[in-house]
Amino acid sequence: MSAYPSAVDRLISAFASLPGIGRRSAERLTFHLLKGDEATAMAFSRAVADLKQTVRHCPVCFNLADADDVCGVCADPERERGRVLVVEQPRDLIALEQTGMYRGLYHVLMGRLDPLDGVGPGELTVERLLSRLDDPARNAGGVKVEEVILGLNPTLEGDGTALYLNTEIKSRGVRVTRLARGLPTGGQLEFANKAVLADAIQGRQSME
Repeated sequence: MSAYPSAVDRLISAFASLPGIGRRSAERLTFHLLKGDEATAMAFSRAVADLKQTVRHCPVCFNLADADDVCGVCADPERERGRVLVVEQPRDLIALEQTGMYRGLYHVLMGRLDPLDGVGPGELTVERLLSRLDDPARNAGGVKVEEVILGLNPTLEGDGTALYLNTEIKSRGVRVTRLARGLPTGGQLEFANKAVLADAIQGRQSME
């Protein structure tokens, strides 16, 4: 039986269920909220509720967006809409945006191919990506896609996904490039620094 009141114990358990948060860190976060004023705690609660109630995936690229809206990247008329950079997750998109080096559009796969875990093209947004290539009306601004840049993480699964996409995209007559290998094999985009990501964008190479 816990020594804490049930509400405190539930919040500790909720924090502890988050990645990278252990029991002791969860207790510190819980007591920080408990000792703070009610307005701060309620603002935290509303932020979590709003996150689940109003944030959706962009209907064009699957980046994070406000409900019923395209994301800020797809809505920006200054972007190079004929160029699409494919990434695995929204956090990868954010990491690349922070370099300020890329002015095209994106497509978020929401994962990568992993046959051992039962993840095939149907579990990702591959079909929606290919539909953007087949039908310009499905791309932001109705612009035809001329180049697809593969910005997948340089892992075994990421490379396998890139090879699959390369075949599918080239069969549609669209140019395919990939980020330069300034990114270390086995690394993750979200942990790379801005200089490495900027070099990778600038030095992208054609897929053979």
